[in-house]
Amino acid sequence: METYNIKMPLELVRNIGIIAHIDAGKTTTTERLLFFTGQTHKIGEVHDGAATTDFMEQEQERGITIMSAAVTCFWEYKKKDHRINIIDTPGHVDFTAEVERSLRVLDGAVVLFDGRKGVEPQSETVWRQANKYNVPRICFMNKINLIGGDFEKSFGTIKERLSPKATAINLPIGRETELNGYVDLIQMKAYQYDGIDSPELVEREIPEEMNDMVKKYREILLEKLVEQEDSLMEKYFAGEEITVDELYGALRKATIAGDMYPVMGGDGRSAMARTLLDYITICLPSPLDVPAIKGIDPKTKEEIERKPDENEPFSSLVFKIVSDPHIGTLSYFRMYSGTLKAGSYVYNSTKGIRERVGRLVLMHADDREEVDMLRAGDIGAIVGLKDSTTGDTLCDEKEHIILEQIVFAVPVVSQAVEPATKSDEEKMGTALAKLAKEDPTFKVETNHETGQTIISGMGELHLEIMVDRMKREFNVIANVGKPQVAYRETIKNICEESEGRYVKQSGGKGQYGHCWLKLEPNQAGKGFEFVNAIKGGSIPKEFIPSIQKGVVESMKSGVVAGYPVVDIKVTVYDGSYHEVDSSESAFKVAGSMAFKSGCKRAKPILLEPLMKVEVEMPDANMGDITASLSSKRGQIQGSESIGNGITLVKAFVPLAELFGYTSELRSITSGRGSANVEFEKYSEVPKSVTEELSGSDV
Repeated sequence: METYNIKMPLELVRNIGIIAHIDAGKTTTTERLLFFTGQTHKIGEVHDGAATTDFMEQEQERGITIMSAAVTCFWEYKKKDHRINIIDTPGHVDFTAEVERSLRVLDGAVVLFDGRKGVEPQSETVWRQANKYNVPRICFMNKINLIGGDFEKSFGTIKERLSPKATAINLPIGRETELNGYVDLIQMKAYQYDGIDSPELVEREIPEEMNDMVKKYREILLEKLVEQEDSLMEKYFAGEEITVDELYGALRKATIAGDMYPVMGGDGRSAMARTLLDYITICLPSPLDVPAIKGIDPKTKEEIERKPDENEPFSSLVFKIVSDPHIGTLSYFRMYSGTLKAGSYVYNSTKGIRERVGRLVLMHADDREEVDMLRAGDIGAIVGLKDSTTGDTLCDEKEHIILEQIVFAVPVVSQAVEPATKSDEEKMGTALAKLAKEDPTFKVETNHETGQTIISGMGELHLEIMVDRMKREFNVIANVGKPQVAYRETIKNICEESEGRYVKQSGGKGQYGHCWLKLEPNQAGKGFEFVNAIKGGSIPKEFIPSIQKGVVESMKSGVVAGYPVVDIKVTVYDGSYHEVDSSESAFKVAGSMAFKSGCKRAKPILLEPLMKVEVEMPDANMGDITASLSSKRGQIQGSESIGNGITLVKAFVPLAELFGYTSELRSITSGRGSANVEFEKYSEVPKSVTEELSGSDV
């Protein structure tokens, strides 16, 4: 097998991710792919806590993936070694940032589904994320070997809920526990294996009882493939034979263009993993098949691009930071163009700083192979970057470019943490800073009024894992407060004029700052906007930024219940100044006073995170579940039967009402129910709840 340092043509490289709903079998399937590519000599199982890519202790205990793991492996197809960089991502909605940042740097993806359930709530979320980055993908219907596994029914849910472009390219042989192979609709051959431990696939005749089904699905597939090439269309209508290679060429073209999502079905633990590897190399793009990466020139702000070519100037994106106790900070990055040597210097154009590249490594989960250089199309890690964080662009020191940054969801759950002992105090600050650098959806703040340290994240599990990691990785014991909701404040009305006047005379130099502000609501999600409408110099230019600073500081605690103010437009349009007494600090105070007073008169309201909740449960529990959701101020959006006696209920529920809901759901459904909860939007809090939170009538 080729080692990395032998130069491999870019067309033989695949950068892929494995994405899915929690528990669809991503990590187990990745294990089989690694086993068949020779990366591992023993197949690790998630339920044994021995999976290669789940190397964190919390992952092994819970049987879930938390951190995306990057693995490099080789697969021989058509007598050529292909290098496949696989990123195994989490399925739990609390770790959605891991999926988001992985998709940003991948060229293709394998989407896994549980063959008993088809499309599940988180499958839709990851599918939407893949659409956002135009990632070509193939679908693998996993677990159809289990009781209730049904390829046709689950395949129907993909066509119905995700995309009508989903097209079957193979059909399983045998139902449920008798599954033992598949029919390849392109080659028109059957392949079977003898038990899941058998590494070989044996070519057989297509079972007679499947002929009609095979004919139906083959026809649909052919019609879609011949649309890709006029020459194939002519052959098809003339009744001439189309070769397997021609069909593979059309399949690749259709998948990369996003005209088709090939669907396979089987048991990811069986020798079918070999077939999946073949189709990864056949269908998914190499770095040469994706459009050149676009960015902007930091000086001129003009759009520029970098082609996936070693001769282009070096450009790359940091998509993940990991603190390793043995070697320090590991910065995972995707090379888009040029080459990078260990020991060289790079320019971080996002932050405008120069960084030294200590060592370069290729990752095999938590094992690493040190290399001298990486090239366009590679995914690797740099050891030794000091200030670069997720989403930063690293580029050539002379040829600057800034690539589009990764935008992450806003954390919605907070809780106070405090060190258990005095000796933990200093260590806790260091630990939290490292964890926050690793995870863009994990925020750490100090409440200056109470002196408390507040951590915020995407959900209860997210924060629980972070506190657990502090204990295990940094040896810090922390006491944790109850989870709190990250409320926000905004205004509903316009306040045309609000005066802020700060005048102080006390022997010597006085203080004078005076401004008039107009406050108006901004549309949801637009954030804060500051407009300078001063005409005729009633306030000198140099004091305007101070007024803005005063407003921004006041926004940190609103007038309803002291929560941060969002989505507001503030215009400074008039004021006055004193030749001697005016100063930046005086105008900062004036800006703050005007903002507070204007907020009070512009109908301030409290906003709360509204969560999209999708609950799967046995039909018999439907009444109890809808009653439970309604009692939590939930708005039921509808329900549908998803077969096998299971119903899916969709609702919008305020986050404040959902703490501990998992335990309640388990007790209502005797452990058979499951809920998917993700942030939808901020919405106005009812008056009664506002009064409770503010401790007074607002």
